[in-house]
Order: sequence, then C-alpha cells, then structure tokens
Amino acid sequence: MAKLTFQRLDLTKSPVGDPITVQYNPTEFTLEKAAQYAAVAIPGLDQPVIQFVRGDSEKLGLELFFDTTVDGTGADATPVTTLTDPFYRFIKIDPELHAPAIYRLTWGEAFPNTAAGRDTDALHVFDCVVESVSRQFTLFNSEGVPLRATITLSLVQYRTLEEQLQELNLQSADHTRIHVVRQGETLPQIAYDAYRNPARWRLIAEHNRLLNPRQLAAGTILELPPTT
Repeated sequence: MAKLTFQRLDLTKSPVGDPITVQYNPTEFTLEKAAQYAAVAIPGLDQPVIQFVRGDSEKLGLELFFDTTVDGTGADATPVTTLTDPFYRFIKIDPELHAPAIYRLTWGEAFPNTAAGRDTDALHVFDCVVESVSRQFTLFNSEGVPLRATITLSLVQYRTLEEQLQELNLQSADHTRIHVVRQGETLPQIAYDAYRNPARWRLIAEHNRLLNPRQLAAGTILELPPTT
C-alpha cells in the first residue's frame, strides 16, 4: 500500500535528507482554496462593484494516527513521541532557512492535482509549509509513557513567483503582464514571446527604465506593458 510521505526541500525545491513516511495513512484530508475580492463603493449604485484582488494560498488539512502498543505497554514500552516528534519538528525554525522548512507531500500517482489543470512538473504533489501542528496523546501506560497520539497538520501550499507566473500564463495583450528573466534571455526574445515582434524590446526597456538593456540578470522581474 502506498504511504503518505513528506520530503523536505531546499529553496530550489531539491530533496534534502530522507523522506518521512506516516505510520498509518489518513482516512481523510481536506483541500481549501479561496479568492479575495474588494467591494468598490460607487455613489448612486444599488451595491458596490466587486473587484478581484488576489487568490489565497491553497490549504491542506489532515490528521495522522500513531500507536506503539504493538511493542508492549509495560515499563519498557516505546514512547509514541519517537514517531510523532519528526512531524512536530515541521513547525520548528530551520537554522539554514531562518524559517520552518519546505516540504513536498506525496501519496501515490492519483493524489489530487493542485496545479489548476496546467501542465507542470508537479501535477500530483503538494509543496507546502506547515502552518500549525497539534498533538493529542490519548493512551498512556502505568509509568505515564504516551503510547497513542493524533497529530493534526495545517499545510499551506508553497509556490515560487516564477511557478505562479508560468501557471497563470496570462495572454491578453491589453493588460500589463509580469515576466521573470531566465538565464540567457534577451529583450528581443522576450518581446517576440510577448508581442510576436522582437522590435518591441524598446517598449519593454523604456517601461522598465532599463539602463543597460543588453545585460539582463536572470531572475529580474520585468513588466510587459500593453501595446496600445
């Protein structure tokens, strides 16, 4: 049976260390996605105009059960914390990141697609940071050693700026768009991809006030203005 697994990632989303597998698969989990709207009040109208502001991060919630009674319940019983502590450390600050670590959640090939139907290298995974961890201990032996526990996790999806821009793939030329420069890209190439006309590189350069349009550093964020 495929087990639900957590794999720690670095900032480039490369695996770090060994994956952590749950003892028992959850019986259910929830995925939640929301959007934020602003109410623009206009005098004389019956109700305000609703304007989209931004999307909220997708959230995943689940409970995990742990039990060490199979190893006995006497004085030499195995504390269930030996299994739960790795999950509790999800919320702890990572010394290298100065923040809690990033994790990739996987569970077989049919894990729900959280990429909004776009083609992506991560169709059936959930890259996330841990918003909260709750531990509930439900069974103890006569020595007070905890033997059973339930951990409740709240996970928030983690996606880089470039991943989000690629997923959105906004095509309308009458809106300002955002482009993240890739290694080796030039303004004429970007202009051709955006406007099907490499000569429009001047439009991009002037709009972004580029002092040296011939030298574009990878990772630079450019605004691609409308052509009219």
